[in-house]
Amino acid sequence: MSALIFRRLLQLPLIVLVIYTITLALAWAVPGNPLDHEGRRPPPEIQKAMEAQYKLDSFWGFYLSYLDSASGVRWARESLDGSARRARVAAEQAGVAAPERRVFDLGPSLQYRDRRVNEIIATSLPVSVTLGGVAILIALVVGLTAGVVGAVKPGSIADYATLGLALIGISLPSFVIGTALLLVFGVWLAIFPVAKWEPMSAVLPAVTLSLPFAAYIARLTRMGMIEVMGADFIRTARAKGLAESRVLLKHALKNAFLPVLSYLGPATALAMTGSFVVERVFTVPGLGQHFVNAVQNKDLFLIIGVVLIFSTMLVVFNLLVDVLYRWVDPRIE
Repeated sequence: MSALIFRRLLQLPLIVLVIYTITLALAWAVPGNPLDHEGRRPPPEIQKAMEAQYKLDSFWGFYLSYLDSASGVRWARESLDGSARRARVAAEQAGVAAPERRVFDLGPSLQYRDRRVNEIIATSLPVSVTLGGVAILIALVVGLTAGVVGAVKPGSIADYATLGLALIGISLPSFVIGTALLLVFGVWLAIFPVAKWEPMSAVLPAVTLSLPFAAYIARLTRMGMIEVMGADFIRTARAKGLAESRVLLKHALKNAFLPVLSYLGPATALAMTGSFVVERVFTVPGLGQHFVNAVQNKDLFLIIGVVLIFSTMLVVFNLLVDVLYRWVDPRIE
């Protein structure tokens, strides 16, 4: 187990580096000037100075400079050679505040003035994580329940009903489901607030975000349960006189849960950081909202920062799934 964790942690920087390279190449190729906000281009001399400051005039210059600060190499180098201490002393002598240093500095936002990408992520990521966590919990409860109900009596009305709901959840886009829920429960019935972010505001976006995940979990649970229900150990458990609920939940569901567990890794990371459309529909002040705005304005620092956070979370959640996989079934190597 420790060897698996160590090997995956060694792979993490390489995976993130590849994702960073591909993302920056794609973002760099998008037409538009990141310094041109809402069509108002700064004077040529100011624009040239800003491009030189942020290394926006050279792909490889920006690539290496951003990698230097985002990876923590610059922070370590300045701490070791004493330049950070000299800068702090110079700021104290000048009577100004010393610049704030961050280990992993994701740079300034070109869209939001006087805001760093670290600050934007620090304020918006908890919102997205909360929304995604609630959505995954809802998806687990609904998906497991629907899958078990469908597997107990395959071919029944309940089975066809759960399969139909799963098909709807997978097929309908999130913006269609979200708009319908917002119109019915937010506008017509006025049960939940609209265009506000408060505790009750998380219900509709969480339900909208959970439906595709619940549909996949229901299908995986149903198929796994049907396969397990014909196994010899299930017949043995019934022959011992165990209650049917115990046979289903303790013996059948535990073994059928393994495919669901492998799906939960990327699903959880996607729900917590990839709810771009849902956050846009419900005006949720999360990471997805900022990412959409960053793409529209070609805010390279914010685009790369969000992608790095998402890719890191994806690798970490997949590692946790592998660890839980071996804990649930020690036979797996």
